[in-house]
Amino acid sequence: MMRSLFSGVSGLQNHQTRMDVVGNNISNINTTGFKKGRVNFQDMLYQQLAGAARPTEEIGGVNPKEVGLGMSIASIDTIHTQGSLQTTGVNTDLAIMGQGFFVLKEGQNELYTRAGAFSLDRDGTLVNPSNGMKVQGWMAQEINGTTLLEVSRDVENLSIPVGGKDPAKETTRVEFACNLNKLTPMIAEGETDEVAIRNGTWNTNIKIYDSFGAPHTMQAQFTRVPGTANSWTVTVTVDPEAAAATNTSVGLGEGVPAAGGAQAFTVNFNNNGTIFSAQDADGNISGGVAPEDGAAPPITMQVAYDVPNTDPDADGAQVRQVLTLDMGQMGGFSRALTQFADASSSKAVTQDGRTMGYLESFKIDSTGTITGVYTNGTNRTLAQLALATFSNQGGLEKNGETAFVTSNNSGNANIGPSGVAGKGKIVAGTLEMSNVDMAAEFTDMIVTQRGFQANSRTIQTADQLLQELLTLKR
Repeated sequence: MMRSLFSGVSGLQNHQTRMDVVGNNISNINTTGFKKGRVNFQDMLYQQLAGAARPTEEIGGVNPKEVGLGMSIASIDTIHTQGSLQTTGVNTDLAIMGQGFFVLKEGQNELYTRAGAFSLDRDGTLVNPSNGMKVQGWMAQEINGTTLLEVSRDVENLSIPVGGKDPAKETTRVEFACNLNKLTPMIAEGETDEVAIRNGTWNTNIKIYDSFGAPHTMQAQFTRVPGTANSWTVTVTVDPEAAAATNTSVGLGEGVPAAGGAQAFTVNFNNNGTIFSAQDADGNISGGVAPEDGAAPPITMQVAYDVPNTDPDADGAQVRQVLTLDMGQMGGFSRALTQFADASSSKAVTQDGRTMGYLESFKIDSTGTITGVYTNGTNRTLAQLALATFSNQGGLEKNGETAFVTSNNSGNANIGPSGVAGKGKIVAGTLEMSNVDMAAEFTDMIVTQRGFQANSRTIQTADQLLQELLTLKR
């Protein structure tokens, strides 16, 4: 009889623990990134009144006689199912769609969370603003002029240089494309009629930049070569309307084309309208002969001009800047100069220079890559967020503040970029809501309450039986 009392007590205690877990789930129903808990019960020890007996020739077998001694908690599991995503519109609010945790640092301690309500502190460091924990990832590195993200390195704090500068870059390459009209009238040698000259030429202009980021206008004038079917003279001038001449020159020889050199070169086309070669005033040819490996060479020409407002070098010469005119691959169509019987539309389509700019904003894509947007129109990769996965995420220990730490049974963190090795993708401008289901929790609450009541009735009934025993003597 005392056994039933203790069984009832174990039921009361453990159902109270289950109610505590249910209450914690409900209290965190609106907690960002919260993962609900679940209590599993198991029966406890048994007192064996009689053991089992095997069958014999005379009688059959006998089952054991056992009386249970109550119940206990088998486990309190953390359920890591996906929570719904709530759009916030804040670009530093991040959610994970799929597996993984954001990695946070508090001193030397590494923590993991699904709550991505992040922001920048005064130093531009990406942090959890509620506790100051620093978000971890990899900062981009500039190596030989190329921006690289080395995700094989150890993770580090992420810093966004708000208001930081993007240095000016001189134009080193200009690409021409589109078409020169095959039917453009040819200008006779010595022609002076302005209308004829205007109808027989095609001018293009593009803005380029020097090493200071100062803009210049590069003009290229295309004119049919008299007496030829497929050749055009291209005259290049930088800042044609400037008061001080920039001494533009073009060429293919070694070194920078010298001031005072030729400003014009010749571009030749095949009979099918594709570009064939370019030749400077000294007879140097770009293209014209296909290489033995079959790869079509690019048709290029070097352009040099004096950079204004610079100190001369030791020899007193003006500082000159050189850029490459890229007219496409020999025989090319899509991104190359062509000569078809259609309206002239040739223009410089791209150039790689820029003026100085300031970081205006940044964006985070599904891989966790943070890209800075600068006022000069450039986009620069700044950093990438890290995600952590575990062989047994259910083994993580809750550390409070919606964060987890590793345990002996969770396994070590596998840290890497989004989308790699089973890691989910990052959704910016959203937060992951709690995965608590209110209807399920209320149902579980009713079941837990009934279990608690039933166990209390067991104690009351056992107490009444004991009371009857005590009154037998009367």
